[in-house]
Amino acid sequence: MCIRPGSLGQRSAGPKEARGGQISGMLQLCKVTSALFISNARSACSDELLQQEAVTLCINVSKKQPFPGSAAVAKLRVPVYDDPAEDLYAHFDRCADAIQREAELGGRGVVYCKNGRSRSAAVCAAYLMKHRGLSLGDALQKVKTARHEIDPNSGFRSQLQRYEQELKKRRGRRER
Repeated sequence: MCIRPGSLGQRSAGPKEARGGQISGMLQLCKVTSALFISNARSACSDELLQQEAVTLCINVSKKQPFPGSAAVAKLRVPVYDDPAEDLYAHFDRCADAIQREAELGGRGVVYCKNGRSRSAAVCAAYLMKHRGLSLGDALQKVKTARHEIDPNSGFRSQLQRYEQELKKRRGRRER
């Protein structure tokens, strides 16, 4: 479900109407879980939207995109470009744990990159895999249900596959 300013939680238009994370030029945050949203940079920097959805953490998965102006929001930058050669894997645990900590404190986070398609989707999937126990396929489907246009690049998909295997190993060690 995507939330627009003043929409009071009403569902936005369908995927055919969505263009680059915006509907008819409108801003939106797309709800992945009760404590996690995914968005593009323009929408994530809307103080009105952040306040409306009680967002307390912004994870900016880019080197150049701005942060919102609100001082009431915690900020975390993951400095990577949307390039398959970039190492996003190194940031999966830190981001997933930050989202989980915020949720446990009653807060809500938004993960965003320039277009809200590749980097931010990969980070959201990593969170769902680590803290919700979802498989990679199920995690990507859950993020895609929230934001239809997501499409992590091939390098980030490979890194997510590697992360999924790492999480399985960690869980196996805990069960012994």
